[in-house]
Amino acid sequence: MSAGVLVGMNYYAPSLAARPSTTTGLDRGARAARYLGAAALLGVGIDHIQQYAGADYSVIPTIGTLFVLNFAASTVIALALLLPLERAGRRGERILAGFAALGIGVAVGSLAALLVSEQTPLFGFMEYGYRQAIVISIALEILAAVLLTAYLTATMYPARPASA
Repeated sequence: MSAGVLVGMNYYAPSLAARPSTTTGLDRGARAARYLGAAALLGVGIDHIQQYAGADYSVIPTIGTLFVLNFAASTVIALALLLPLERAGRRGERILAGFAALGIGVAVGSLAALLVSEQTPLFGFMEYGYRQAIVISIALEILAAVLLTAYLTATMYPARPASA
C-alpha cells in the first residue's frame, strides 16, 4: 500500500485505485451467489403470489394460505440477503448465513411440497401436470437452493491465500 504525500501542511491520501483489493475472486463469487440466490428466491415468492392471485389458488383451503406465506417468507429472506450485513463484521456474516439457510429451507420445502402434491393429495389438494408456472417455480427453487448452498459453503470454508 502506498503512503500518502505531505505537501506543505496538507496531507494527500493515496487514491483508492492505488490500494490493494481486499476482495478475492472467491469473495466476489460468494457475493454473486448470494445476490443471485436472493433474486431466485424472490422469483419463487413472486411465482407463488401470482398463482395465488392469478390462478385462483386463493380459494384452496390451506394451500392458498401457504402460497401467501411462501411469498412473504421469500420476500423477507431475499431482501435480507441483499443487505450489506457483512459490513457489521463476523456477526453480520453469521446473520447472512442464517438467512441463506432459511432461504434454502423455503426453496427446498416448496419444491418438496410441489413434488408431493404431484403424487398424492397434500392438505386435500393435488397438482396435475407441469404448467409453465410450475416449471418456472421448479427452476427457481433449484437455482435458489444451489446458489445459496454455494454461498454458505464459500462462507464456511473460505479460500486460503496462495502461499508464495
